[in-house]
Amino acid sequence: MAKSVSGLRSNRIHRALSRPNLLMGADRELVLITGLAAVILIFVVLTVYSALFGVAIWIVIVGALRMMAKSDPLMRQVYIRHISYKPYYKATASPWRRY
Repeated sequence: MAKSVSGLRSNRIHRALSRPNLLMGADRELVLITGLAAVILIFVVLTVYSALFGVAIWIVIVGALRMMAKSDPLMRQVYIRHISYKPYYKATASPWRRY
C-alpha cells in the first residue's frame, strides 16, 4: 500500500541550522583571529602608527574575507578538508602518468 504525496509528513528546519556561521559577512573564526592579531599588534607596539596600521590591516583582511565568503561561505572548511586529503589524492598531470 503506497502513500500519496499529500500524506507525507513535513518538518520545518530552522533557518539558523542551515546557514553558515558568519560574522560581519565573513567566516567567524577568521575574523576573530585577524582581530586578535591586530589588537596584539596595536598593544605590543603602543604607538599611533601601529594603531593605524593594525586597524588598516584588519579592515583590508576582513574585506578580503568577505569577498571569500561571498563566493563560498564554507571555503575555509573545504580548504582544510582538501589539505587533510592531500596525501591520499596526489595531484597528477594525467591519469597515465608514470611513477
